[in-house]
Amino acid sequence: MVSKIKIKSFFSISVSKAVLFLSKKFLKGGSNFPGRIALKIDRDILSVVARDYSVILITGTNGKTTTTSMIYNIIKKTGSNVITNGTGANMLPGITASFVDNFSFFKKKKNNYAVIEVDEANLKYITKYITPRIITITNLFRDQLDRYGEVYTTLSKIMEGIHNLQDCTLVLNGDESLLGDINAGGRVSYYGFKSSFDDNKELEMNADAKFCKHCKNPYEYDLITYNHLGKYHCPNCGYSRPSLNYVVDSINEMTPYGSVVEINNKEYAVGQPGVYNIYNGLCAYSVCKELCIDDNVIYESLKNQNSHFGRQETLNIDGKELKIILVKNPAGYNQAIDTVSLDSRNFSAAFLLNDNYADGRDISWIWDVNFEKMLPLKIEDIIIGGIRHQDMAVRLKIAGFDTDKFVISGDFESIVENIKKSESSFIYVLATYTAMIDFRKYLHSKGYIKKLW
Repeated sequence: MVSKIKIKSFFSISVSKAVLFLSKKFLKGGSNFPGRIALKIDRDILSVVARDYSVILITGTNGKTTTTSMIYNIIKKTGSNVITNGTGANMLPGITASFVDNFSFFKKKKNNYAVIEVDEANLKYITKYITPRIITITNLFRDQLDRYGEVYTTLSKIMEGIHNLQDCTLVLNGDESLLGDINAGGRVSYYGFKSSFDDNKELEMNADAKFCKHCKNPYEYDLITYNHLGKYHCPNCGYSRPSLNYVVDSINEMTPYGSVVEINNKEYAVGQPGVYNIYNGLCAYSVCKELCIDDNVIYESLKNQNSHFGRQETLNIDGKELKIILVKNPAGYNQAIDTVSLDSRNFSAAFLLNDNYADGRDISWIWDVNFEKMLPLKIEDIIIGGIRHQDMAVRLKIAGFDTDKFVISGDFESIVENIKKSESSFIYVLATYTAMIDFRKYLHSKGYIKKLW
């Protein structure tokens, strides 16, 4: 039986589905354009195609795609019907296209979930049409300064999207000082760390959000996980980290392949390395506990979480093993460096820097990245590429890297050839967003990647 919808909506969905089919068949992707078509015909179409779902929205600066994937995989493991925008098309047209792609005019299934990654500035457009069951915010760091400005601008954009959502639960990073007292009308749960991998209590010089959001006094910390995240308090006005509902009690093991942690007194393995992926796993755990999912299901899913789409994705190029790590701002880049620093092997590293719109035109942020921490590592070849490869080469030279190891690669063909000629059997590729996207497209065209999106 066909669902009862307006003619305009029917036409919007039908045309968009046709465009989606053609995009997948002939263009190998392109999920934004079909969404634009749907919205052009019916600007309210998102409310129609999303109405049969319990929607979980994931936003924040870093970790959205990985956290979305973790939550999606956990829910899927329960046997529930679940969709997601796995390609990272996280603005209104791309999200609309994801729902249209999964829409059926016939009888609907029950217990449907939609786990959707949302760009911070687009959250207000999504919640205009959808009342989500849960919104989770991962963190707020300086990112794409020419688009977002400072972290307080990003926060204000998010607040526009969660204002007065009475029937929505917020699951927030309690270690993020900008989120510590948010009250949007619904229930709020917080997650965070009770212990860190080291005993550091001193903020990095270039840390974000170092000052109290209320009185502008510098925060003091009982523990710092990375950047400005941790157990904070303001000695002047008393503002402090809220009580946590979901807690990393201890970090028992960290390797280049993953971590073992204790969350709410139960041990979990997180199948991706680094403190930032422990945060992603903790966020996914917190959301899924709000959905009353069994601990054993969460455990099995997090342990077997696969890296994908440039987020520590592992590939093989003629016997050379590559690990692609997306880096897009100082906080995330420093975490990537910390993760690479866990590796005691000899390896090579490729640094790909672009300055397209999706990366942010302003690349001055690379001077806030602690490349110096990589100097003691056993790096054999240093491959440098991307639109702004010269800027990256200067930054690495100033950091103290041996310029005799520099291999400047002007295009993807030369990057791949230099990877093949590398002394190392293992290469880390640290790439900004469009550099990662374009590199994967090139590898796909050469048959090194079977699935582009």
